[in-house]
Amino acid sequence: MIYTSQSLEQLVEEFSQLPGIGRKTALRLALYVLKMPREEVVRFAESLVRVKDNVRYCSVCWNITENDPCIICSSPKRNAGVICVVEEPTDVMAIEKTNEFRGRYHVMGGALSPLDGIGPEDLKVKELLVRIEPDTEEIILALNPTVEGETTTLYLSRLLKPMGIKITRIARGVPIGSNLEFSDEATLTRALEGRIAV
Repeated sequence: MIYTSQSLEQLVEEFSQLPGIGRKTALRLALYVLKMPREEVVRFAESLVRVKDNVRYCSVCWNITENDPCIICSSPKRNAGVICVVEEPTDVMAIEKTNEFRGRYHVMGGALSPLDGIGPEDLKVKELLVRIEPDTEEIILALNPTVEGETTTLYLSRLLKPMGIKITRIARGVPIGSNLEFSDEATLTRALEGRIAV
């Protein structure tokens, strides 16, 4: 559909590229931007550019950060011997909200999904193996309870078991088919506390 303004059409196109945003929602967002004061639009645009210019992946855990290594990896208060493996940076944020976990993280960058062509070489598996040292006490597999998450958990547990490290997975407080980022703090706290050996 072509609107009376090429600029509006372009903005609708850009918004509709975002995940979960259809054309109708994109049009609503574009019209909302049109009503915003110019200063707010400029601040919004500057924050988008600043995020793109300043945010990167931590070279240790692959979480998003502005400083490399990230504040979690560089904190002396965190237990470097316990690594919690998650799929995405949003999962780190969800677990951090519980204030229960004092170890470090490893973000896989997704989960195994052969149907989508995502294999071990597409994830941060090698980077995880490099992080395992003699003083590594435990690897917590906190992947989403989906088919892909379960497949990745099984793959990692089989890969890590011969190393003689304690491997656990978070308990089933998180419902099957949901994502960690949408779980509340109490559910995630129970899941972390009730983790089981793999």
